[in-house]
Amino acid sequence: MSETPATPIKMRVRETIVLRVIGKALVPIILLFALYVQFHGDYGPGGGFQAGVIFAAGLILHALVFGLDALRRAIPPIVVEIGIALGALLYAGVGVVSMFKGGEFLHYGVLDAHHPAHGQHLGILIVELGVGITVTFVMVAIFYAFAGRSRQ
Repeated sequence: MSETPATPIKMRVRETIVLRVIGKALVPIILLFALYVQFHGDYGPGGGFQAGVIFAAGLILHALVFGLDALRRAIPPIVVEIGIALGALLYAGVGVVSMFKGGEFLHYGVLDAHHPAHGQHLGILIVELGVGITVTFVMVAIFYAFAGRSRQ
């Protein structure tokens, strides 16, 4: 491959076989680690925000190696917008359900009347999932906004 000043850098990255192979191998590992951080965040460090950022970083790595169009085909902008709203609704929905069950907003103990500790665990898990979904799609939306701009 000849590198001339006229060769755009994005073409050089896509043509580098080592980056493509390593990127293809790393993306699933990054996404799996994000799921680990998401679902073990209530037992140790981590949670929805950290998992969302890690998940988005894996998706952005995919776009950097394989191109923005490849990520847009996998996750269209309308899916990103729906994901942002879905995560926020999931978060708020737990609060509304806890109010309908007689507690305060986001008072998880009322989610399971027989075992408040189980309700606490379930509430935290669902709220953190909502945060993770929202953060992932917000980060992807920011990436789409900046990566999709053309040079002027």
